This record gives sequence, C-alpha cells and structure tokens, in this order.
Amino acid sequence: MIDWIPIVFVTLKVLVLGTGMFFAIKWHYDQGKKGKEKRAVLRASGKVAAVFMLSLLGLGLATFVLARMLGLDLTFP
Repeated sequence: MIDWIPIVFVTLKVLVLGTGMFFAIKWHYDQGKKGKEKRAVLRASGKVAAVFMLSLLGLGLATFVLARMLGLDLTFP
C-alpha cells in the first residue's frame, strides 16, 4: 500500500501543475490578442526574468556569505 503513495502524489502533482500551466498560458495568449502590443508583453517578461535572475544571484551570494560566516568548508575536493 505504501508503495503507491509516491506514484499517486506525483501523478496528482503533474496533473494539477500541467492544468494550471495550460490555463495560464491560454490566459496570457488571450490577453495578448486583445490588442496589447507584443513588445509590451516581451518587455514585461524580460523584466520579470531579469528580476528573477538578480534575486537568484542575491540569494546565492547571501547563502555563500552565511556559509562562510558559519565556518563551512566550501572548497572542492
């Protein structure tokens, strides 16, 4: 019985996330067809991607600094 739990949960997760992504893409596509310029959509997505990358870089830097302050060994073998 316990062997089926990961299979059920992973399947449910894939179905829910897949459905959500489908409707999100469909909604954005429909919004783009309403008359908005495609350049505005591309510009906004570029800004979101840039903010995501900067926050990812900041999080990595903060993690590295915290690890150094705690005295963790960060050298590769």
